[in-house]
Amino acid sequence: MAAVSPPPPSSAPQGNPQAHEHEHEFPLPTILTYPSSTPPTLITQGAEARLYKTTYLLPSVPCALKYRPPKAWRHPALDARLTRHRILAEARILAKCRREGVPVPAVYAVDEAAGWLMMEWVGGVPARVGINEWLRRRKEAEETKGNEGDAVPVTGEQEEDKDLVALMRRIGSAVGRMHKVGIVHGDLTTSNMMLRPWEKGRAPANGHTAEGDGSLDGDIIIIDFGLASQSTSDEDRAVDLYVLERAFASTHSRAEELFLAMLESSYRETFKQAPVVLKKLEEVRLRGRKRSMIG
Repeated sequence: MAAVSPPPPSSAPQGNPQAHEHEHEFPLPTILTYPSSTPPTLITQGAEARLYKTTYLLPSVPCALKYRPPKAWRHPALDARLTRHRILAEARILAKCRREGVPVPAVYAVDEAAGWLMMEWVGGVPARVGINEWLRRRKEAEETKGNEGDAVPVTGEQEEDKDLVALMRRIGSAVGRMHKVGIVHGDLTTSNMMLRPWEKGRAPANGHTAEGDGSLDGDIIIIDFGLASQSTSDEDRAVDLYVLERAFASTHSRAEELFLAMLESSYRETFKQAPVVLKKLEEVRLRGRKRSMIG
């Protein structure tokens, strides 16, 4: 009688269900499980979606895949309807922005039923990283002069501020073009703006000088339109600016004064309705201050 060999040991202990849960903590969308698919890299995870880096058609073409996984706490029919609506809304907004010349990633493919959206991969770093790196170097330069680096605000009036002023003009221009075509972002921060490196041989835009340390070089590309909507309401646009203003003040407090300069220059130049929106912004600020005082 032939001996029966024991079954091979399992890689995860049978009595430890947590090991299996951890193994399948982030189930991949089906499109990323095909043998021909480039192994994806999880870039970030939010409350509603995950962002992966993979490739599109060819291994040499990187792309970003935004996936909205099923939510177990929602009714399956409601969850499928919400996912479909949000994926399609974001894809339509991105397509409209691209047609109208707003700097956003291109849409490569979409499967609203499966809950994913494939987009152009934007190289570079978030504007938040570039600005903070520039402020850090500026602080070190001030300290070598015997000044207290954190105590010196960046107003844009000094010669060494010109790189940051040029970047703020690019931000204002990008936001102005977006508002001009009737799109409100909903979550405008410098983390949702990428600094895509300039191509070799192409002249920088908005009068930017090639001098400086290079930390602020690149085109502004607005990303993450998950909360965006199509709106021509001046109130909605003002709230969009207010969100960006508060985020800028908390993340780059030393350069807070430059935000107002951006609104008064490139945003006005790009968007003809800017004066009306900026007037609304004053009202939104007043409401925000009242809420802060009341608590």
